[in-house]
Amino acid sequence: MMKTQKELKNDYKAAKTKMGIFQIKNTANGKIYIDSSTNLDAIWNRMRTELKFGSSRNETLQKEWKEFGEESFSFEVLSEIKQKEDEDINYTAELKELKAMYLEELKPFADKGYN
Repeated sequence: MMKTQKELKNDYKAAKTKMGIFQIKNTANGKIYIDSSTNLDAIWNRMRTELKFGSSRNETLQKEWKEFGEESFSFEVLSEIKQKEDEDINYTAELKELKAMYLEELKPFADKGYN
């Protein structure tokens, strides 16, 4: 039996996106880029597309993507935040704090990274 439009909408609303902290790593030189997203499944596709078309806002990452090639970069989820049933959680603020901790710990700046 096919689902109604209303059932499909409810299924979509109930589906939880994966959110958390991720890194893009240049496997050729070990440099990393750390960021957060409320949709980990979509962010890598978006960023990879921007890099492929030369439209990334991160100039250094873009330059090295062109220099080393896509196959020299990997995407890795460092930490995932589980969504709770309580709708009043500010996930953006939670992700910002978590990202700050990772930046402090991994220091992906200057010759170590792209942040």
